[in-house]
Amino acid sequence: MILILIGVAVILRLGQEIFVPLALSLLLTFTLAPIVSFLRKRYVPKIAAVVLTVASAFVVITAFSFVVAGQVATLAENIPTYQRNIVEKVHALSQAGSGNGVLEHLSKIVERVGTEMQTRAAESRNEASSETTSPEPMPVEIVTRSKPIETLVNVIVPLIRPFATAGLVIVLVIFMLLEREDLRDRFIRLVGLGDLHRTTAALQDAGTRVGKYLLMQLVVNALYAVPITIGLWLLGIPNAILWGLLTLVLRFVPYIGPVIGMILPLFLALAISPGWSLVAWVAALFITIELISNNVIEPWLYGSHTGLSPLAIIISAIFWSWLWGPLGLMLSTPLTVCLVVLGRYVPQFSFLDVLLGNEPVLQPQEKLYQRLLAGDPSEATDNAEEFLEEEYLIDYYEKVGLPALVLGEIDRQRGVMSETQIALVAASMQTLIGNLADIAEEEENEEEPQQKQAETPQAVEGLDLPDGTGRSIICLGGRGAMDDAAAAMLAQILAVQGADVVTADHTVTDVRSSNPIETSGFDTVVVAFLNGNSKSHARQIVRRLKRKKPSLRVGIVVPMADGERSAQIAPADINADFVSLGLNEAVQSALSVSEPVLLKSSARPLVRPRPRPTPPLVA
Repeated sequence: MILILIGVAVILRLGQEIFVPLALSLLLTFTLAPIVSFLRKRYVPKIAAVVLTVASAFVVITAFSFVVAGQVATLAENIPTYQRNIVEKVHALSQAGSGNGVLEHLSKIVERVGTEMQTRAAESRNEASSETTSPEPMPVEIVTRSKPIETLVNVIVPLIRPFATAGLVIVLVIFMLLEREDLRDRFIRLVGLGDLHRTTAALQDAGTRVGKYLLMQLVVNALYAVPITIGLWLLGIPNAILWGLLTLVLRFVPYIGPVIGMILPLFLALAISPGWSLVAWVAALFITIELISNNVIEPWLYGSHTGLSPLAIIISAIFWSWLWGPLGLMLSTPLTVCLVVLGRYVPQFSFLDVLLGNEPVLQPQEKLYQRLLAGDPSEATDNAEEFLEEEYLIDYYEKVGLPALVLGEIDRQRGVMSETQIALVAASMQTLIGNLADIAEEEENEEEPQQKQAETPQAVEGLDLPDGTGRSIICLGGRGAMDDAAAAMLAQILAVQGADVVTADHTVTDVRSSNPIETSGFDTVVVAFLNGNSKSHARQIVRRLKRKKPSLRVGIVVPMADGERSAQIAPADINADFVSLGLNEAVQSALSVSEPVLLKSSARPLVRPRPRPTPPLVA
């Protein structure tokens, strides 16, 4: 796969004269297709809609180019007049920062350049005067005679090439828009006939993402350039229209485009003004408009419809600019969007979506488990607090916390986790639970739970839990340290509901334990098992607890780490009062009011009867 990608990059680099017009035509087709569809819905004929759209677009582009060219020519004429202000500012900096090596060095460079320019001018004058007095030998040049046609070709071809490329792009865009449906069908026939649903979704997603991005980016850039142009004109910056148009174009270049668009007007403000106030005003103008655009206009219009991560945008800009130069830099984002769509719908290129897309590559429970393995409860806490901004604590434990421990139990059963890693995961989870104690206390003291329900309809599960006031419960682990962490989660949720809860580790149920569990004063015990194959062990713990206190309600929570459902473990099989599949169900069962299940008597007699002696036979 890597060799294929390298080969594709080489082909794109060598054939850029062919692929650049094709890429431009494709992206312009994506951009103009919604406008053509809009006209078609207004009963405009297809050919007329396409020609009108393409003609309007290229008229705008041509007018833009002529305006920029005229403004650049005017700027070039005025550059020599700005030289004095620049030299004066450099001298002012050198005087203000006397003793500063950098400023002194800069001042010396400016003086050296000025001296060199004066020396060159004097030498040219001396040469001109000496030519009139003393003749010098004329240099002899060997000129290769060329045919007039070759000379004409060498002069005209470089001038015609941009116009030829533009004409080719116009023709390609017209035919792509006219044959859009036919091209779509041919593409489906070529790559996706076996899966029409996936291919159609890919085409629609690509068209929507690229077209919306280009159109909305154009609108955003225009809303950015207009106040910049007006502000520069009011501040007295020459060629304000040029700088506004350049900022409109440069903002298509991710991240560095706005910076480049700001540096040029700042440099001009430095050149035309003897003081520094104009430079400060220009900088304030750009910074203010940039903040408004990034924080208000862009999220309002399109947000993050590109589907690219920020790092992917930077990498794609470097890659496409290496391939196709400045034009590739401007086209980098929409071209990379097409690659992400390809990776999202074509399994062979799924790595592109993983590397370049902005979708999370790990599920929340997988991310939490990875942080637990790394022994980093701090980042896990940050992620949990972000989750809890919209949902309740029981939702986090049910959807993220307990599934993360289940992943750890699966790895433990596979034998890929050492005892050190098991202890690290359990300890990190216990630390996370402790870090969330403040949030648990806030939920326990929350007076109006319905308010959060109205704000976040998805966090409704925890609102139906019964009140635990007056209930006393013990939560303990079944077989290991990770079971203890699951029991700690359950204990925190029961405490939120108002119950008096005590946690204990799995060692207290061992008959050889020096600190056996004390059940007096408690009405319910809940035992957590992450291993679904714990039926025998659960039966022994339930019997041991009920023999110690027959009035005790004992239940277990088994999320079934082996992937099977716990229908195999029925409460009657282990003499338990309830068997729960998750924390929500365990809380409801633990807080319910019901008579405890009595321990079944043994089917076999506890004392073997002695055989009666056989009476002697009487003769």
